[in-house]
Amino acid sequence: MTTNRLPGETLAPIRVAALALIRDRRLLMVTARGRDVHYMPGGKIDPGETAEQAAAREAFEEVSVTVDPASLRPLFTVSVQAHGEPEGRLVEMQVFAGSTGDTPVASSEVDALHWVTSADEHRCPPAGAETLRRLVALDLVD
Repeated sequence: MTTNRLPGETLAPIRVAALALIRDRRLLMVTARGRDVHYMPGGKIDPGETAEQAAAREAFEEVSVTVDPASLRPLFTVSVQAHGEPEGRLVEMQVFAGSTGDTPVASSEVDALHWVTSADEHRCPPAGAETLRRLVALDLVD
């Protein structure tokens, strides 16, 4: 892949927020349309939006669950190479714990839902794999 970057020029990180919805020690992930890897419900933080608001909005858009942004609890931020981006482009994913009584349902943006464990790490891009490792270390996911 070629880029039009100058030597030494760095690419701005992609700032995203994601919801860690955990049930029965499994993490909810999705397969997006046309993709073959598992992602967490989440996405880019829009201008004027907090990370919590972005995580709640994206969860509703992707898996049809309602979570109150004020109820989300920050877990950690993952900063790794962004999947499918030029080398050196990082994704900074703020991961939030949240809960909902809603049953997740795949939206038009999503092909399928997956309740995953660390055994599924190989199906994830770098940010998802790192998130699974950290959730296992926190004893939240098997």
